[in-house]
Amino acid sequence: MMKEKNVKDYLKEFWNFLWNEDNIWSWIVNILLAFIIIKFLLYPGIGLALGTNLPVVAVISESMSHDGTFNTWWNSPAICEINGTQRNCRQSDWYAQKGITEEEFKEYSMHNGFNKGDIIVLRGTDYDSLKVGDILVYQSKLPYPVIHRVVAKNDVIESKGDHNQEQILTSQLDERYITKDEMIGKAWIKIPYLGYVKILFVEAMQCVTFNGCTFG
Repeated sequence: MMKEKNVKDYLKEFWNFLWNEDNIWSWIVNILLAFIIIKFLLYPGIGLALGTNLPVVAVISESMSHDGTFNTWWNSPAICEINGTQRNCRQSDWYAQKGITEEEFKEYSMHNGFNKGDIIVLRGTDYDSLKVGDILVYQSKLPYPVIHRVVAKNDVIESKGDHNQEQILTSQLDERYITKDEMIGKAWIKIPYLGYVKILFVEAMQCVTFNGCTFG
């Protein structure tokens, strides 16, 4: 007579399926479980501890990268507005117009910027504790959050990507007017290159979804 299985027997079989069997279905279930644990348990837990609903972001552009040494970047091209006219200048001139000196900039968090593919861990912030020089993550009308440096703070916040020659002023993003409600968090820790895992995954999904690939 066959013994009827109880809950303990089923759990033991499932555990064996996950950890001991080496087949495609076992791998698929393991990946799904890992995704569920990270997405719905680990990720919210980290966000709660750090005070933000978006505790980790992958950098997807070069807007905060520095080419070469700090001095090379500090003297690289920018576009300044002088008497209502845009003119070629240097990054040092652009920041001088905001009242930011080289010595002050070197005291800022991540003053050498960061690169596409880096992971940035965030902490929650509010308007009162936010300072010029902090790297802010905020939501604009773009489909993804922006991560740029705060260059002015008055009734509203202004930002600029270190690599960019000027602030972005479009219908989707005006870096001269960032409101308190758009703030998500500020950069805390940089982990180089780990974000390429997410970037490559998204690009691979685009290949499948749109039947074409674009890299770079």
